[in-house]
Parts: sequence; structure tokens; C-alpha cells
Amino acid sequence: MDNSAQIFAGLIIIGEEILIGQVTDTNSGWIARRLNEIGIRIGSIHTVSDESNAILDVLEKTLESSSIILMTGGLGPTKDDITKKTLCDFFNCQLVQDADSLENIRRIFSERNLQITPINEAQANVPEVCKTLLNLNGTAPGMWFDYDDKIIVSMPGVPYEMKGIMESHVIPGLKQKFLLPPVIHETILTQGIGESWLSDRIEEWELKLPSHIRLAYLPSPGLVRLRLSAFGKSESQLRAEMNNHVHELEKLISPFIYGRNDDRLESVAGRLLKDNSKSLSVAESCTGGELSHKITSVAGCSDYFIGSVIAYSNHVKVAELGVKKSSIEKYGAVSEIVAKEMASGIRKKFNSDYAIATTGVAGPGGGTSDKPVGTVWIAVEGPERVESKMFQLGVSRERNILEACQNALHMLIKMIRN
Repeated sequence: MDNSAQIFAGLIIIGEEILIGQVTDTNSGWIARRLNEIGIRIGSIHTVSDESNAILDVLEKTLESSSIILMTGGLGPTKDDITKKTLCDFFNCQLVQDADSLENIRRIFSERNLQITPINEAQANVPEVCKTLLNLNGTAPGMWFDYDDKIIVSMPGVPYEMKGIMESHVIPGLKQKFLLPPVIHETILTQGIGESWLSDRIEEWELKLPSHIRLAYLPSPGLVRLRLSAFGKSESQLRAEMNNHVHELEKLISPFIYGRNDDRLESVAGRLLKDNSKSLSVAESCTGGELSHKITSVAGCSDYFIGSVIAYSNHVKVAELGVKKSSIEKYGAVSEIVAKEMASGIRKKFNSDYAIATTGVAGPGGGTSDKPVGTVWIAVEGPERVESKMFQLGVSRERNILEACQNALHMLIKMIRN
């Protein structure tokens, strides 16, 4: 197939549970990102109920604009899972038993010491015109259909089962079927600057980007990802060109960059601590343990993270961290001096190289005229210096806690790097 034409895919997500909000659809986002990485664009995403007519209507419409249709859901053993029957109607064929799928189902039940039933065995029945895609993570196989010069694939809705089939069968199959253009992606991760401020700062640079390199702003609470996508004929040429543009971008916004691509603030901080053979302790008030949770979500964090104290009350701040009563009485618990004393206290208590302290008004109550909801003080103390900063966040408690953690980790990253 000619690689000068852009290949479009349509996604069909099947499930009444998604339409009523009982289950959140994560499949479409994952599939879209994975296809985009190999040069396939998403033309449409549809969510439909477990009704044959609804599925057929969307399938026929999607085929008008897409060369690839990927469907997830509706492949279980229960009566409301009707995708296979619907596909049989579409292709005017019958269900037949697939020997490899049946063997796989029996293997799974045997490994789990479960008694297999006829309903379970029926999951090995597939439309006779499909190519079966073995599902090593579950009992419902995937199904690949060649339809003229187009592809239709049906997969289970369980995310880890779908991902296994995508990686093992679908992605390799699409690469073989279609001559896909080279595509290069690079994502620059920023924290501490809003989308509009960021846009103003890099406007000149953005206007100079060639037409085959596209920039997308991907904001989330407290963070903005800048994703560059380059399309062309030569992968090596695209890579060199991309590196030059990224280098120019980094010079413009370096204080706000914490990583690239799939980096997380907590993993970047952990890597810096580990590479420098340094340790960390944490004193939390307004973040209530969320910061420690983020740090310990990184595998191998025991190499550098010593522990934490959740000093929510003033009594704990004084008794466990050595914060002066006079500091709290004079300046209040949400203050620069208390944040610094908390960081110093936890660092001494655990004898760590670095320490982070958070104190603030998470909300929704507790704010005052001079310290409204969203006021947060963060202090980071290292071997050579202590740095502190006040943040005025927002009125959402959940978001304030999240952004406080992000700011704290970024402050630590910058201190270690500098």
C-alpha cells in the first residue's frame, strides 16, 4: 500500500457499563497512543451499547472513513456479550470452534484448578472467516478480519487482555499489512508554568516549526506536556531534526522541564537520588501522606527513601519534628518558618541528605483573608542549603494536594540538579 497516504483507524468501544459511567474507558486512549506511535492516525472513536444494531450501524459508518477498525468489548461468556454473533451477521458466516483457543481456555482453567463449563468452552467459538488471535491472558480470543483492503479486529474489553493481543498480534499485523510512514515522537514534560504562559514563552519557536513537525499541548492539573510529532520519509533525518528543535526548546523553558516522554516527577527525583547516592525523608502536613505515597510508588525507592512523618497537628510538628511553639504562635502553622523547621527537623530525625516539608490550607475550609484556601508553603533542605516557596493554588482540596506534591518534587529535582 502507498505510504504517501495517511492511514486512519476507527475505534469502537462496546459496553453498556461504559455508557452509564459504571466503568471508565481506558482502552481507546491506550490504543490511540499506541497506533499514533507507528504512524496510524485515529479518525474516530465511538462507544456503543451491547446491541447488535448499534454495533452494525457504527461499524458500517466507520468503514467509510477508516482503513482499520479496532473493536473492544462484548466477548465474554454471558448473553449480553454479542459481538461475535454481530460479526457473524455482518460477514454472513457461522461460528466454528477454534482448536487453539479451546486448548488455551483449558490450560487457563487447569492452572487455576477450576472446573471448566460448556459456557467457558463456547468462548473458543469464533466466526469462520476470521483469523484467531490467541489471548494468553484470558479466555476470549481476538479476531482479525480482512475486509476488501481494510482490517477489522475485535478484542476483549479487559485492558490487560486487549494490550497483550495488541502487542503480540495486532501491531505486528498492521505493520505487515500497511506500508507506514516513519513517525518520531518526543514529549517534553513541564511543571510550574501554565499552558498560556508556556505558549507565550515559546511562540516564536513554535512558529518556526516546519509543517511536518506538529506540536500539541497536553495540560493536566499542575503539569503541561509538550508533544512533538514528526512525519517524513527518513527516520534518521527526522530524528536529527527533532533533536535540534528540542534543544532550542529546552533553552527557552529549562527551569520548568523535569523530564521527557513517560517520566514521572517521583521517578525522576528517585533516579537523581539513587544516581547521587543520596537519601530523602519527608514531613507532611497538608498533603497528608500523598507525597510519601508518590515517592514509594516507584520501584526501588527503598534505596533512597528513609521515611516520613505526617505531622498534621501542631502538637506532632513540635513533638516529632522540633518545630518551635513560638514559630507557630507568631507566624502560624502555614508559614515559611514552620515549613523550614519541619524540613530541618525531619532531616535531622532521619539523618537524610535531603528533606521535603509541606504545610498549607488544602480546603475546602480553614482559609483566612491572609491565608486563603490553596495557600501552601513547601521547604526543601539539602546538604548545602534550604529553599522555600509559597504557592497559591485553588479551592479544590484534591487538586491542591496533588499540585503541592508536584511542586515539592520539582523543587527537590531542581535542588539536586543545581
